[in-house]
Parts: sequence; structure tokens; C-alpha cells
Amino acid sequence: MRYHLAPLFCRPWTLNGISSRLIESHYENNYGGALNRLNAITEELGSLDPATTPADVLSRLKRDETTALNSTLLHELYFASLGGDGRAVPNAMADAIARDFGSVNHWRQEFMALANALAGGSGWVVLTYVPRDGRLINQTASDHGQSISGGIPILALDMYEHAYHLDFGANATAYVATFMRNIEWNAVQGRYEDATQVAPPRPLVQKQFADVPAISVEEVAAMLKAGTPVQIIDARPRHYTTKSQDIMEGAVWRDPERLDEWIGELSKTEPVVTYCVYGFHIGCETAVTLRKAGFDARYMAGGHYAWKAIKGPVKLLATEAKTGPS
Repeated sequence: MRYHLAPLFCRPWTLNGISSRLIESHYENNYGGALNRLNAITEELGSLDPATTPADVLSRLKRDETTALNSTLLHELYFASLGGDGRAVPNAMADAIARDFGSVNHWRQEFMALANALAGGSGWVVLTYVPRDGRLINQTASDHGQSISGGIPILALDMYEHAYHLDFGANATAYVATFMRNIEWNAVQGRYEDATQVAPPRPLVQKQFADVPAISVEEVAAMLKAGTPVQIIDARPRHYTTKSQDIMEGAVWRDPERLDEWIGELSKTEPVVTYCVYGFHIGCETAVTLRKAGFDARYMAGGHYAWKAIKGPVKLLATEAKTGPS
């Protein structure tokens, strides 16, 4: 399988004291890098035969896969945690925190202390809800070595020696074989059915553009690779392109404020994909206008930086896209 990029959840220009440049670099290089590593590792694992591959090779790749998947999931959670007033805790959330930590202030102090303890090192601090106990808990994660974030286990095998030494001595192979013979699959299935009822993280929803179809960066890349005719419009505002250096390969930049001047260049027989910087307002609004004019148009979710985060090819942005036609 391939893991797909999540469009940037927060709006970088709204953040107080955090620059768009920092968010862009973090999203493109760190989050995008983790996702690309994850897909590369997954592809390599899929090409191996477990019956002939050395166990240490499989073990290393699975550790690397866990690290990359955790990094991917935690980065998505990080970006989804930004964009509000951190001082204003809603009443329902404040009540839950006070129930499990004594007070919001106590939770805040503990959370910050855990973060400070990681200063100069590496890791994550996470506020986690544990369904088993119905409570919140703070946790630290060294690097990305913790269990899969948000995962709900349905089957577990304890490989610590205390789980088998009295019966099997050092013969772990016999222990594992015995365990496999004793799995209660009805109970496993029951846990699986329960787990499937847990909703996934809520996707980004832009209610004002609910009727406008979106297309993922992966779908656009597949169209280009297959040679499917498509008109790709880079609708980033002129003030942004003046400081940008690159553009998606296969796209042409058009000033969204001059749509009436270039709309006649487009063909109504081929689909149109529009995008802006992050996949929010302007790319969507351009698609709306084109659809009203009879074009098969949709916006590219995540915009320019989502394309770069999957390492989609880019080229040098032409001078006229920065300064306008002479």
C-alpha cells in the first residue's frame, strides 16, 4: 500500500509568532520527508519474501517503518494542533482536563515540564486519550519509537522472557508456535469490530467550498504520469509569486485577479485543476468561477506545498509570473 499526504491543516498566516516560512519548511521537508521515507520502506518490505529474507533485515525495516509512520502521524497531529488561542480552553475540554489532572493549570505545567525536559534532545510530548480507562494522559515519546499513535491493539504477543521462560526455557521458537495455536480468534474479531467503530481523525472541511470537488496531489501526479490531458493552473496570488522560486511542473501561472483575461485560453474539453499556496481560499474560488463558466474544474487539496511535500517535480518560476507581462 501507499500512504497519502494530508493537506496542511493550519493556516500559516494566522499564527502568532510562528512564520509561514517555518511552517512551509516543516511541512515540506520534515513531514513530507517522513511520508516519502515511509512509502519507500513500505515498498521495499512489499518486495521481500519473508521466507527467504534474513530475519534481521525484516526486523530493521519494520523498525524503520514504525519510526516513519509515527513521524508521519505525529506531524499531522502537530499541524492540526495549531491555529487557535491557546489561552481559551473550551468548557467541555477544561472539565475533562480538570477531571484527569486536577486543573487546567496543573496539566499545563506538567505538559510544559515534559517539553522542557526534552530541550536539546529529541522526542514528542503528547496529550493522549486512553479508551480503556476513559481518561487523558500526558506522554513523552523518545524519537519516534513509541507504539503507533492512535492505534487500538486487538492482538498482542509478549516476547519478554518472563512470558515463556518457565515453560520453554530459551526456546522462544517453540513458545511462539504454541502461542499461535492458542489464539482466540472470536475475541480478536470482536476487538476488530469495536476498533472499526472508532472514527478516524476528522478531515479538513471548508464548508464554503463543500460543493467544489477536490483532487489530491497523488491523483494529479497519476494523471500526469499516465499522460491524461489536464490543464493545471497555478493561481497563487501575484504578491506570493514575486517571492517564490518554483512552480509545479506541468502547470502555468495565471493571476487569479485577472481570470476574465485568461479564461478564454482554456479548453472546455479537458479537465482543469487549480491550486494556490496551501489549498485554501484562492485555488478553491478559482475553481468555483471556472465551474460556473462551464469548465470541469476542481482544486488541488493542499496546494503548492502539498505537491512539493510528495516531491512532485517543480521547475523555475518564469519571470513574467513574478512581475507580470511587460
